[in-house]
Amino acid sequence: PPATLHAPPSAVRRPRSGQALYGACFCAAFKAEVLHTVLAGRLLPPGTVVAVGASGGKDSTVLVHVLRALVLRLGISLQLVAVDEGIGGYRDAALAAVRRQAARWDLPFTILAYEDLFRGLTDAVVRCTAGSSRSRYCCTFCGELRRAHRAGATDIATSHNADHMRGALPRCRPLQFALQKEVVLYAHFRRLDYFSEECVYAPEAFRGHARDLLKRLEAARPSAVLDLVHSAERLALAPSARPPRPGACSRCGALASRALCQACALLDGLNRGRPRLTIGKGRRGLDEQATPRTPGDPAQTKTI
Repeated sequence: PPATLHAPPSAVRRPRSGQALYGACFCAAFKAEVLHTVLAGRLLPPGTVVAVGASGGKDSTVLVHVLRALVLRLGISLQLVAVDEGIGGYRDAALAAVRRQAARWDLPFTILAYEDLFRGLTDAVVRCTAGSSRSRYCCTFCGELRRAHRAGATDIATSHNADHMRGALPRCRPLQFALQKEVVLYAHFRRLDYFSEECVYAPEAFRGHARDLLKRLEAARPSAVLDLVHSAERLALAPSARPPRPGACSRCGALASRALCQACALLDGLNRGRPRLTIGKGRRGLDEQATPRTPGDPAQTKTI
């Protein structure tokens, strides 16, 4: 009889295509698709020094594992950059996972701590906004502040997958067309060591509502998430609606589309005791009040 009659059942059926694959074949296909994303989008030119934003979680762990296998093919070098937001009972264990990964894969590793960069911690933001609905904006501060430094690299690679895609920031996302389910499967088949606890402030984040909506859409139409990502890639703004070219923040010198970058604006609101000043419509009029400082010196103004 044909050998296929005695073959073991396929290990996984891919959500996006329904294709049945063994674990090793799935991992090879996943890696090839990430390579295609990088090459087709010209995300990482040869000679690039890539700072991979490493949280210790499954997404960044998979990204590092895949890019490490593609280093010679792409002609790039890697380093890991982790952010210590100062979240008690959560970040220490996550950083320990990143340290293990850096040691196992022999990669340079840098930790950027909010306490050093901004003279404050995420927990301090929460204390400042505690006692009201403002505490749900903690993730807004955390997400913006962690983007403020490149740690000497020429490019930043983040592990946003298709389920995470949002915004248009100057960073490359090799996993942008990878479904979160497949990221988890890759980590499982490769037996990767990663930190899997959720941040203690995650239940307050508004993105949970968007995630629930996406899951409901995906249940009705498995390709919904990728359809949204591809649609966003094809959107084009009318010439009259295009935003102005980005310039430099008047305080820290970072890339900004206004007088103040979002990180400086958020911290300015905190220093005034008005955490929501720069969120949504609250930012109106703030740019006119921006006072120039020495570029490249975030410690002068970024305090909590």
